[in-house]
Amino acid sequence: MTDRFLLFYKPYDVLSQFTDEKSGNQRHTLKDYISVPDVYPVGRLDRDSEGLLLLTNNGRIQHQLSDPKFQHPRTYWVQVEKIPDDLALDQLRQGVSIQDYRTRSAQAYLLSKEPDLPPRNPPIRFRKSVPTAWIELTLTEGKNRQVRRMTAAVGFPTLRLVRVAIAHLRLAGLQPGEWRELEPQELQFLL
Repeated sequence: MTDRFLLFYKPYDVLSQFTDEKSGNQRHTLKDYISVPDVYPVGRLDRDSEGLLLLTNNGRIQHQLSDPKFQHPRTYWVQVEKIPDDLALDQLRQGVSIQDYRTRSAQAYLLSKEPDLPPRNPPIRFRKSVPTAWIELTLTEGKNRQVRRMTAAVGFPTLRLVRVAIAHLRLAGLQPGEWRELEPQELQFLL
């Protein structure tokens, strides 16, 4: 069997799996967008998160990119309530305690302007009295709902979360619901 590697722009409100175990609930899954057999997501994005998802049938690569010991970076653009100050960004960079776990250090930067992203459907809640800001956050681990828990721990709850990169692979060129095969140069670097 030939190795397959797909990049997918997971829309909001789509499960990062091909089946929905909850009977009687009509939730969107990867099956609604991808008809390639025997590929599986490398890691996950929560239903309420959007962005880059890599799918493959290569178990070795799937393991290397998913296992935190390999420390492959994953980059997110995170819209948060209020404007984070330097203290909050430094806390994210150093690692924060969430539940009974301390996160690894991360890269965290305040974006100077709102990133060019397709509108989310439904849009995030808007409140005139509460400004929002965008952070670029790069992690080398992926605990359950980690980004949301990290921003909340430093006082800036997440409103919208979009993964824009996995290692050298970028979301650019895809719209929500679209996927493509990896280019040869992307694949060479990955392997």
